[in-house]
Amino acid sequence: MMALQRASAVLVLFLVALLPPPQCAQDPGMVHYIYQRFQVLEQGLEKCTQAMRAYIQDFQEFSKNITTMLGRCQTYTSEYKSAVTNLALRVERAQREIDYLEYLREADMCVESEDKTLAEKLIQEEEEEKKIRTLLNASCDNMLMGVKSLKIVKKTMDTHGSWMKDAVSNSQKVYFLVGSRNKTVWEFANMRAFMEDSTKSAPRKLILTHSWQGTGQVIHKGFLFFHNQGTLNEIIKYNLQKRAVEDRMLLPGGAGRALVYQHSPSTYIDLAVDEHGLWAIHSGPGVYGHLVLTKIEPGTLGVEHSWDTPCRSQDAEASFVLCGVLYVVYSSGGHGPHRITCVYDPLGNINEDDLPKLFLPRRPRSHSMIHYNPRDKQLYAWNDGNQIIYKLQTKRKQPLE
Repeated sequence: MMALQRASAVLVLFLVALLPPPQCAQDPGMVHYIYQRFQVLEQGLEKCTQAMRAYIQDFQEFSKNITTMLGRCQTYTSEYKSAVTNLALRVERAQREIDYLEYLREADMCVESEDKTLAEKLIQEEEEEKKIRTLLNASCDNMLMGVKSLKIVKKTMDTHGSWMKDAVSNSQKVYFLVGSRNKTVWEFANMRAFMEDSTKSAPRKLILTHSWQGTGQVIHKGFLFFHNQGTLNEIIKYNLQKRAVEDRMLLPGGAGRALVYQHSPSTYIDLAVDEHGLWAIHSGPGVYGHLVLTKIEPGTLGVEHSWDTPCRSQDAEASFVLCGVLYVVYSSGGHGPHRITCVYDPLGNINEDDLPKLFLPRRPRSHSMIHYNPRDKQLYAWNDGNQIIYKLQTKRKQPLE
C-alpha cells in the first residue's frame, strides 16, 4: 500500500508540473482538456491500484499455500527419513542373515571337503596297501626265529669286504670283493675252490670300470649291483659276463648323505636281495637317523616303493632282508653281543612281541656285512677278516588279526 501511495504522489506532482502557466488559465478549453486527461490518468491509476491489490492478494494466497506445502514436506521428510532408516536397518539385518547363510554354506563345504579329503586318503591308503601286497606277493611267508649255527668258511687278513653267491641263478660261483673301496672282483668256480684257494682252480680276476663304495654289494641274475665310489647315491648295475656297465640309477630319499650303520664306517648304501627281489637300505636325515628301506625293480632300476622304518642307524652294524622283512643287527661299541633288536615288516604281519630274542654268535668285532641268500636260505657275513655262513631257523608268519 505504501508503494501505491508513493506512486500517486509522484503522479500528482507530474500533473502539477503539466499545469499551464497562469496566463493559460483564462482559456476554458485548455482547462477542460487538462481535466479530462487527469480523469483518464486517475482511472488508470485506480485500475493499477486494483491490479496491485489483486496481485498482493494472490501473492498472499500463494505464500499461504507455500507455507502449508512446506509444512507438509517437513512431515513427509520425517516420514521418508523414518522409512529410509527402517529400510537401512532391514537391509543390514538381511546382510547379516546372508553372511550367516554364507558362513553355513562355507562350513558345509569345508566339512564336505574334509570328508572328501579323508575319503580320498582312505582310498589312497587302501590302494597303496594293495600295491604293496601285490609287490610282495611272492610265495614267501617265513620269519626268522633264530641262528642255529656258524661256519667260518675262510679267513683273510682284510677287515672289510664282502662275499656272496648269485642270489637268484643256479650258478655255484662265489664272488670275493676285498676292501671297502676297490674295483677288483675275484670269481671262484664254486665253494670248494673258494675254501681251498688252490692253484688248480685259480679264481678269475674281474676288473670293474668303476670302484665300489662300502660293503653293500649284491649279485642278482649275473649282475653286480654296487654303490659307485665318489658319488653320493649312484647305484651301478654291472654285467659280469660282458664286463660292462648295464645301467645306473640315483637312489632318492637323501640316500648316501650319512653312514647307514654306525659301526660300518664306509658303507653309505647297503643293498640286499631276498625272495621278492632287490632292496636298498640307507640312513634317513639327521645324525644316526632312521633307516629307509627301498624296493628296486632290478630290470629297470626303478624305485617301486620306499618305507621309513623305526630302526635307527645308531649302534647298528649290519642288516639283511628275509621274505620282505628287514632285520637290523646291533652291538654295543662295535663289539658283541650281536643282537637283532629291530624288525620291520612292511605288511605288518610280524609282531615284535611274538619274536624270540635274536642273537648272532658272539664275535670280537662288528660285522663288515651280513647278506641273506634266498636260494640257500643262509646268511653270508664278513667279520674281522672271516668269511662266515650263518644257518637260520625260520617259521611261517602268522598274519595279525
